[in-house]
Amino acid sequence: MLKRTAGELLEMKGRDVLTIQDESSVYEAVATMSEKNVGALVVQSPGVMVAGIVSERDYARKLLLEDRDARSTNVSEIMTAEVITAHEGMSLDGCMALMLRNQIRHLPIVDGEQPVGVLTLGDIMKTTIREQSAAIEELESYVFDDQGGES
Repeated sequence: MLKRTAGELLEMKGRDVLTIQDESSVYEAVATMSEKNVGALVVQSPGVMVAGIVSERDYARKLLLEDRDARSTNVSEIMTAEVITAHEGMSLDGCMALMLRNQIRHLPIVDGEQPVGVLTLGDIMKTTIREQSAAIEELESYVFDDQGGES
């Protein structure tokens, strides 16, 4: 069970929020994702900090499969407009459950309307594995040190 919060994980991984404007072309979005080595961008529109999210999945399903042109299609036409978000105080268990329930891989973390970071399913899984490994090492150390001290 993960006791850490979304905010604590953001402190470790960084709080960069990569964004794109809703009227930008899908080509620009994919180029940015490729350049920054990320799978999604938070979409903003005038006056709206989180208007949507656009991912590689959106590109593949809503542009490529529909045989649309990436340079003439706006991000707003393929983005996911109903964005699932979380707050910094949410546990990583809660974030993972939210992501699995909604079948999403990217979870913007917001403070009010302001995006303050993005967690991925991979970020949470890496943290889980790291914490479980540390717990196992601690238990092994306790068990083996305890046995070694007995006569």
